[in-house]
Amino acid sequence: MAESPSQNGAQLVAHQPPGQQAESDLASLIFEMSQQVQMGMENMLKLVNEIDQNSVGIKEEIEKSKDFAMEKKRVLEEEKEQFQKAAYTILDMLSNRG
Repeated sequence: MAESPSQNGAQLVAHQPPGQQAESDLASLIFEMSQQVQMGMENMLKLVNEIDQNSVGIKEEIEKSKDFAMEKKRVLEEEKEQFQKAAYTILDMLSNRG
């Protein structure tokens, strides 16, 4: 009966000297950790790009709101001046009447 590859690998690991086994385990662990770190970095990069895109949209909305507020302020200032002129005109008319 032929041995499966996993059985061959287990036999090879079992026959490795303890120092080599520890080194192999450590290399495997480091490789696995580096893969996880790389995946984490890729996910973080995706999130950073998404945040950048959203911040651009938010900045545009803030600018639109600021422009709208400035225009509204200008219109209110004009209306205020018109009401003041009208009030002064009325007061002037009333004071000249008496």
